[in-house]
Parts: sequence; C-alpha cells; structure tokens
Amino acid sequence: MTLPKTNNINTNQTVRLSVQISLTGLSFLWSTPDKEVLDFSEKKFLHPQTPEELLWEIEKSLETKEVLKNKTKSITLVYNTPYAASVPLPLFDESKASEYLKFNTKILASDFVSHDIVENQDMAVVYIPFMNINNYFFETFGDFQYFHSNTLLLEHFLPQGKHHLEPKIYVHVKQDQFDCFAIKNGTLLLCSTYPYKTPEDFVYFVLFCYEQLQLNPDSHEILLCGEITTENDLYKLLYTYIRNIVFADKNAMAFNEEPNHFHLPLKLTMS
Repeated sequence: MTLPKTNNINTNQTVRLSVQISLTGLSFLWSTPDKEVLDFSEKKFLHPQTPEELLWEIEKSLETKEVLKNKTKSITLVYNTPYAASVPLPLFDESKASEYLKFNTKILASDFVSHDIVENQDMAVVYIPFMNINNYFFETFGDFQYFHSNTLLLEHFLPQGKHHLEPKIYVHVKQDQFDCFAIKNGTLLLCSTYPYKTPEDFVYFVLFCYEQLQLNPDSHEILLCGEITTENDLYKLLYTYIRNIVFADKNAMAFNEEPNHFHLPLKLTMS
C-alpha cells in the first residue's frame, strides 16, 4: 500500500522526523504519530561523503523545510553505514566496544563507538555514529534517538525467522554495498556487509554466503529489500543462480512511485 500523504504541513499534530544516513545518500521522512506522511525526500551522491560533508547536506536540506522543522518534536536517526558488527550479548563488553570493529573497520582515536541492544534478542550491534551529526541534532532539536540500520532490520527479520526450520538469507541492498543476514529458527547465523561495484561482485558475495553456510542456491530462499528491482542488472544476474527469490514486505508502505521494499529501515522507525 502507499503511505497516506498529506500536504497539510500546518498540522497541529506532533511532527516526527526520521533521517537515514549513509555515506552515499540521505533520506528524510516527516510524519505524524498515526503514520501520516507529511514529506519524504532523499539525496544521492556519486561518491562517499565525509561526515562533515553529510552534515552540510543535512543542514541545507532542513533549511528548506522550516515549517516542518519548527513543528518537529521527535527525531530518529538511522545510520546505514558499513562500520558495524553484531555481537552475542553474553560476549559483549561495553568497555571494549571498539575491539569488535577493529578487524573490519579502521578506527580513529577520536571515533565514538556506540551500540544498540536488539530488542528481544541476546545481541548487540556495535557501530560508529557520526558525532558531528548527533551534536547538530541535539543542539537543534534537543533529545533524539539513533540506531544502526542493522538493528532495525534484525528486530524485523529475526521474529519472522522463528518459523523457518531451514536457513533463510535476507539481503538489504544499498547503492554500493549490501547487508546479508542468515537466520534459522530465529537464530542469527550470519550478519555481514559487503561492498560491490558490479553485478558480478554482488552475486559473488551472495553465493559466497550460501557456500559458507552450505546452503543450496536451488532450494534455499533469499529475501531482498532495498535498492533492487526485477528490472535491474543485480537482480537479473542473481536470478541466473538463485531462482527462489522474494521481496520483503510486499504489503509494506511505499514512498512516491518506488517499490514497497525500498527504504525499509526508515519505514521501521514508524512502527
């Protein structure tokens, strides 16, 4: 279905702002508590941006939304970045949070490492938020909340996986990288992020996940969400190797003319 949308930006209801932040794009969703969409927009960049450049783009975007900005009472930031790792809660030590990231991320002494606890799961998602952006939102709006996109996706997909006796692959596709989750009986078997430049890169890493988990591409289902459609080259090449492909949340909300499975982490902030 399509999200209910209104042009009544002078609504007396509390306005909620959800911002999805990635190195190659920004998405802004303004809504009311009853899930009425007031405005949605996004920016995409050809090349990864620095945190300073992203903040400048955020400030510039919000300057064009003064009426909504002045009515905003609730803020949620979603960091959709590769600087993250999932850790079983019994093994998680907050005082050593950076240790979980150092094997796949270059960490600077000035980096602030944060973590989310995945709701109803014994798991933490450790990641690096951009503190210049966090500071801007706190100084501009006051208290706000922020999460990593993997946290929201895991909270969404893990309960669904309780009903699957066989492992199932979930892939969240972004502009130049994708997140891959494998879930069996509600247990996370794999959570990794892979970069790609070509459809061949994308399919190689997906099949690598199948191989590592000893799954059969002919029988084990893969569920897709994010920036992929049946018309693009990523899907067409993937379909030559994996035929059992479905898209996430066919009945989910849709922005503009995009497929329902786009911007899933952003939509999950409205639940």
